[in-house]
Amino acid sequence: MEQLALLMETNRKQSEIIESQAKTIEELRATIVELNASLAWLKRKVFGKMSEKCNPINSGDPMLPFDYGDLGQIEAEIEAARNKAAQIITPKPQVAGKTPRRNRIIMDDLPVVTVIIEPENLDLDKYVKIGEEHTRTLEMKPGYLYVKDTVRPTYAIKDETEAIENGKRMVVTAPLPLMPIYKGMPGASMLAEILLQKYEYHVPFYRQVKQLEHLGVKLSRNTLDGWFKPVCELLRPLYLELKKKVLSSDYIQVDETTLPVIDHDRHKAAKEYIWIVRAAVPRLLFFHYDNGSRSQKVAVDLLKTFKGYLQCDGYSAYDAFENRKDVRLCGCLAHIRRHIESCREENREYAMQGLKFIQDLYNVEYMADERQLSHEERAALRQRLAGPLLDAFELWLQNTYPKVLKRSLT
Repeated sequence: MEQLALLMETNRKQSEIIESQAKTIEELRATIVELNASLAWLKRKVFGKMSEKCNPINSGDPMLPFDYGDLGQIEAEIEAARNKAAQIITPKPQVAGKTPRRNRIIMDDLPVVTVIIEPENLDLDKYVKIGEEHTRTLEMKPGYLYVKDTVRPTYAIKDETEAIENGKRMVVTAPLPLMPIYKGMPGASMLAEILLQKYEYHVPFYRQVKQLEHLGVKLSRNTLDGWFKPVCELLRPLYLELKKKVLSSDYIQVDETTLPVIDHDRHKAAKEYIWIVRAAVPRLLFFHYDNGSRSQKVAVDLLKTFKGYLQCDGYSAYDAFENRKDVRLCGCLAHIRRHIESCREENREYAMQGLKFIQDLYNVEYMADERQLSHEERAALRQRLAGPLLDAFELWLQNTYPKVLKRSLT
């Protein structure tokens, strides 16, 4: 009985295996058929003919046994139908000439202001006008766009013999004034407004594009970006001169601040830094950007020609100037006040004493502002009032420092 049960169990397992294998075989067959079909399609795409034309029928080729009737009559009817269709269908006429330039289409609907430039020192009695040269630029006033059409008449001399004898030019046209962008569509006023919107009012290009569309001109962000770069190059000499003037001062204030820069590859804003250098007395400043870095090397390269008093915060990058004899580092009362303010909860007594010194120093400046003192008068007031206050503040710091724990905020 045990052997019979064992045989039946073995038979059952074998049947299950056979059934499973048969199912697998059917699935594999279906896969093979599918792969063969895909392979045939790929072969046709790669090696076969891509044309869908039918091969011409030869008269000797066997034809299917259908009753076509009179083939000659059918062919005549087909030819007549083809001729009739050819008469109805007319081909699209080819228009000769160039496609209109896009900038002309853009400026077609704008008002035009014409400016005529005549050649200088030209005796018009001896010349005859033979044509004109037009240069159209896109100009802008606040809230108003227009086209400036610069017209330069062309004149030809009446007496060619006189031109040859006296060395006069046969044909004369006034020179075209310099353009901000060579052969560019925008005029100086348009470019100035774009930069003013971007840097003075912080309006990005995509919003400026929408504003310009409301004024009657449809431009793209790429177009504004393409105008922006050459204009920056035009302004570079002014920037370098401003930078030179600021660094020639004997007292400057320097700081660096974060600047979010769009990273198109990562689709997010990267945290970078921009430097600000300000000459306090002439009230001039410039910005400096070096690949978004705030490293010590940037500060050293930026201020390598400076000599005088350098006011900055406690950032370690400025430690490089401690060993320079021609530069003297100065702290900032605003940063000192910020640190003392943070100690109010831990040691209110010392913090309030320090804040009182700083408040008295600022009161001296308020007094000078209210009296509208000149630089010389302000300096005299500082020597008389702020000088003793700073001496007392320094003495207080020296006496207070040993009384606080080294690890405390105070």
